[in-house]
Amino acid sequence: MKLILKLLAGMALGILLGLYAPDPAQSLLLTFKGLFGQFIGFMIPLIIVFYIMHGIASLESGSGRMLGWTVGLAYGSTVLSGALAFGAASTVLPQWVGEAAQAPVAASAIAPLFKLEIKPLFDVMTALTLAFVFGLGISATGATRLHELAEQGKDIVEKVLARVLVPLLPAYIACVFADMAAAGTAFATLQTFAVVLLLAIGLHALWLTLLYGVSGLLLGRNPLSLLRAMLPAYFTALGTMSSAATIPVALRSAGNMKVASPVVNFVMPLCATIHLCGSTITLVSCATAVMLMTPGLALPGWDVMLPFILLLGVTMVAAPGAPGGGVMAALGILSSVLGFPEAALALMIALYLAQDSFGTACNVAGDGVIALWVERLTLRAEPAMQNG
Repeated sequence: MKLILKLLAGMALGILLGLYAPDPAQSLLLTFKGLFGQFIGFMIPLIIVFYIMHGIASLESGSGRMLGWTVGLAYGSTVLSGALAFGAASTVLPQWVGEAAQAPVAASAIAPLFKLEIKPLFDVMTALTLAFVFGLGISATGATRLHELAEQGKDIVEKVLARVLVPLLPAYIACVFADMAAAGTAFATLQTFAVVLLLAIGLHALWLTLLYGVSGLLLGRNPLSLLRAMLPAYFTALGTMSSAATIPVALRSAGNMKVASPVVNFVMPLCATIHLCGSTITLVSCATAVMLMTPGLALPGWDVMLPFILLLGVTMVAAPGAPGGGVMAALGILSSVLGFPEAALALMIALYLAQDSFGTACNVAGDGVIALWVERLTLRAEPAMQNG
């Protein structure tokens, strides 16, 4: 919650600086904005490689059927929630995104003090392929040293995220909004932000209603009782903004739904890193809005968005536990698949962080449904299969 307050303060300060700061101060802001944007671009492939490689390599290959159902259900929920978000956002948002937010911005006479290009080690698709090849290879061969390398690389990247990128994001957003305020588009952008955030939170509620309503109907359980049992985990995630930090409460809440202990202890920690329905809803909704707001970006059809959502479901696996980790992991495919320029990526970061706690809470509450179905499809299915 502190990060959200800092982000809002950064937006306000950036608008004031963009409207009233002298030209030399704005040149300094543009310099920081350019350097930080280059550093983010450099870190994106490293985030993808080490987090996805470590996440795949850490899956317990000996868990068999339970692992397969958990991963399949979590990925299916993530993809379907993303499809719902794009369907709703592409229908609703074009009516609400104002012309001022879409208008091309005239070139500013103010320039940064200097520019520095920091090239990433490899592009995003290379990073994804590398992560899959080595992650699956480590899981199949049990390569201990490579697993340690993936884990240590993940730890280093997480330190950079937690101590450099995330703390400096409010300053970066302030520079972005200073630039927009100087160009005259900041207030139209903020108006669009409010609409997108309300839409995303509404879609979170709709998705959880669908998950628990359909599951309760098919499993013969009371959906309201199931949702009530998961409320402590939901509100804990709302405050911590971290699925990992909510695991102890999530375990207890899933147990209160009368899910078997072996399933709870396996599914809930695993889903904290692979089931990201709420984060996916937010990312797809925000991406749709940013494409509508950004000159030169056209809203694509399902032929582009469906592959994007499928990739997003994979890229978000084992996204860092630090607040904002989900959007940092997704920046790569936003730029490579949807063609987002640096300014659009900055808007994505601001939009995502403004509601990160609600997306995380939706993720955690949705994990309870995965546990219900895994129990039904594994533990309770075995006696029926034996009797047959």
